[in-house]
Amino acid sequence: MLYDPTRHEALDPRPWDEARARAAIADIVAGTEARFDAGSYWPLHPLDREGDGPDMVETPLYHGAAGVVWALHYLQDCGAVRLSRDYLAGVGHLLAANRGWLDAQGLAGERASWLMGDTPILMMALAREPGDTRHTQALHERIAGNIEHPARELMWGAPGTLLAALFLHERSGDPSWAALFRATADTLWRQLAWSEEHGCAYWTQELYGRRSSYLDAVHGFIAAAVPLIRGRHLLDDDRWEEWRRCIASTVRRTADLEGTQANWRPQLFGTQREADKKLLQFCHGAPGFVICLAGFPGEELDDLLLAAGETVWAAGPLAKGSNLCHGTGGNGYALLVLYQRTGDPRWLERARAFAMHGIHQVERDAAHYGQGRYSLWTGDPGFAIYLWDCLRAEADFPTLDVFQR
Repeated sequence: MLYDPTRHEALDPRPWDEARARAAIADIVAGTEARFDAGSYWPLHPLDREGDGPDMVETPLYHGAAGVVWALHYLQDCGAVRLSRDYLAGVGHLLAANRGWLDAQGLAGERASWLMGDTPILMMALAREPGDTRHTQALHERIAGNIEHPARELMWGAPGTLLAALFLHERSGDPSWAALFRATADTLWRQLAWSEEHGCAYWTQELYGRRSSYLDAVHGFIAAAVPLIRGRHLLDDDRWEEWRRCIASTVRRTADLEGTQANWRPQLFGTQREADKKLLQFCHGAPGFVICLAGFPGEELDDLLLAAGETVWAAGPLAKGSNLCHGTGGNGYALLVLYQRTGDPRWLERARAFAMHGIHQVERDAAHYGQGRYSLWTGDPGFAIYLWDCLRAEADFPTLDVFQR
């Protein structure tokens, strides 16, 4: 079996209900707004607490206040909700608070990080004040300074700031962002390693004090596919063709197949213990591959993407809750991507079935813990965006496929 069934739970059979989905979005946003505190932002969820020490004020885009602010305003910009206050008015204080968080974690040198650092907060500030050259200059410095980052992954490394450069170019048309995009892509190309054993290219990641060979959508190879595919018009034709062949080859040669299903191991050269976990979630496994390859041109990989979707559906919702990174919402996005890519309505039906189950998980977990989980990638606001995408039958994974409306 390509996945561990103990990490999943039986699908709640309740039918798709548009009114219930809209009500769930409204409830999540209202509950999130009600728990806001100007000094400490949002309370830490028990599942995010580390150790027995005092609670940190969590601020990053991934799991903290920056992500919640982004999610709330994104939902308002989409027309899904109307907020009771302007959370972006305090983006300058949020930037300072996040720098304090990085310093407290011993990560002062990681301010460029896409999911943990200054970069996305500066982008929110720039969107609010487009003429502020300080934000533009700071972003140039962050992205340029991250090109050689040894992590080579989305959270901390150059693939994350490659995505930021692309979003900034799309927003402004400024050729300097395109130049940073090309410089980053060229460096990542030079840093590729070759596996004779597997017959494909990969990166090593210097991450958390060890060297890894992750393939996944947060810490691995496939995360870089998102900006490379979307920004291929900024590359010359020959370089994009090299990237296209490289991505397709690594995806195909690292796939694990069983009947009509497919999944991917966390690392190319990981331990057997790690492989035995048989993870199937956005951050490790088939869902992340489908989402990151949503825009891959042509039909070359469609057989694998469809097989990956069958694995996600067969496994059922994740037991870790409704969230995007390692929960039912993230896996549901893979099903929604396949509907967008194929037009086959069964994938939309499946995505919406995961949405209804996720609503149940949000309610169940809130009752159990006595609070919501206030974060973008690991909590309720991110899942609310998934519900919105199920309503409109389109797949835009937050801060990966879209940053601003």
